[in-house]
Amino acid sequence: MNEELKENIMGALELVVDPELGVDIVNLGLVYNVEMDEEGKVTVTMTLTSMGCPLAGTIVDQVKRALADIPEIKDVDVNIVFNPPWNKEMMSRYAKIALGIR
Repeated sequence: MNEELKENIMGALELVVDPELGVDIVNLGLVYNVEMDEEGKVTVTMTLTSMGCPLAGTIVDQVKRALADIPEIKDVDVNIVFNPPWNKEMMSRYAKIALGIR
């Protein structure tokens, strides 16, 4: 995957907002990796802010919808992982400001 496509994918993922925190999953640091195979299948490896997140299904659906309009992408798989565990240090400066975290 070229850098421009990766930027487009990450930009689309910035439209996916964590419903509990009101900040997008990219700036929260929840997206760990994005890969695409030769057939156009994208695998988004990400985590959630907590293991028992009741909105996991909603977030996965939003990720798939956000990437559906990118023509190079034929299929999307969302791989939820909990290692490494998410922590607030993974957030961007923007997310920390939005949430009032120093």
